[in-house]
Amino acid sequence: MALKIVEIHHPALRIDGSEPGLAANRAFYEDVLGLAADPKRPTLPGIPGLWINVGEVGQLHLIGGAQPSPLAKEGPDKDPAGPHVALAVQDVVEARAELDRQGVDYWVTVGVNGPQAQQLFLRDPNGNMIELHQVDQCRCRAASRRPLAAD
Repeated sequence: MALKIVEIHHPALRIDGSEPGLAANRAFYEDVLGLAADPKRPTLPGIPGLWINVGEVGQLHLIGGAQPSPLAKEGPDKDPAGPHVALAVQDVVEARAELDRQGVDYWVTVGVNGPQAQQLFLRDPNGNMIELHQVDQCRCRAASRRPLAAD
């Protein structure tokens, strides 16, 4: 049985993460492409960058900093801050069980919101990194980016 992919959420692109590089990227994406940066991107120590909102369902994650990043806890070739494409699955726990059933090599990062906040990372036959996460656990969707009344 194949995984239940429901949306593409973001590609992660490597950028110059220095202050001038971030400013140049922000200017390009905002002034040239007319896209806004997500002001609620979490602070990721050692990983400067921007999340650029694209429509109702999607972002571009612009990621700077040295590689491997501090998030590469499984080894330098398993760095979630590397270039990748993120796909949302209907149920990340079910997706993980299916990857196990098929014998697919992957690694996991776990968010703070419990098992549904897991991010699964794997590589396609060409070495491209794929992130899988629960559809409702990402700021990529515009509905998840809207501030709450208490904000």
